[in-house]
Amino acid sequence: MKQVLIVFFLYLAFFRPATVYGQLYSTRTGFIGFYSKTPLEDIKAENNQVYAIIDAGKKNVALAVLLKGFTFTKELMQEHFNENYVESDKYPKASFTGSYTGDVPPGRDGVYKVMIRGNLTLHNVTKPVEAEATIEIKNGHLLGKTEFRLKPEDFNISIPSIVRDKIDREMTVKVNIDCSTK
Repeated sequence: MKQVLIVFFLYLAFFRPATVYGQLYSTRTGFIGFYSKTPLEDIKAENNQVYAIIDAGKKNVALAVLLKGFTFTKELMQEHFNENYVESDKYPKASFTGSYTGDVPPGRDGVYKVMIRGNLTLHNVTKPVEAEATIEIKNGHLLGKTEFRLKPEDFNISIPSIVRDKIDREMTVKVNIDCSTK
């Protein structure tokens, strides 16, 4: 699976129309967390192995994450997540491809509000996602942050009725990336 991601990123970096040097930012240590809070149970799952590429010249965004990389506060939650809900052996990754709107001058330090639009693929289902985000250019890094909500059912993730009241109907998803031009 890692080989597939590496080939994907190499393709984006080298086998597409030329990009001005310094406009392509990437990381392999981005962050995605999802959270659910109900009166019966709180769920917190986080992953610090998010692959991301931002083409600042074209305003394109691509992210990929291996689902088994999410860690939970309770080991049993992690097991149920991988085996019963996202079926990570069958559907090992989630990905997002899209773009952002708004002015973000490459190489000019500052904080910029943008709108991210694209397609999120999870559990072999692709759905459009739109969210407000912040892009900060700082010392040659591109820092991106966004938060949005999603419903597991929208991605054909079934929640058994016995635990349905322990899981919020909509999960809060937080994304933080720190990309460089290396």
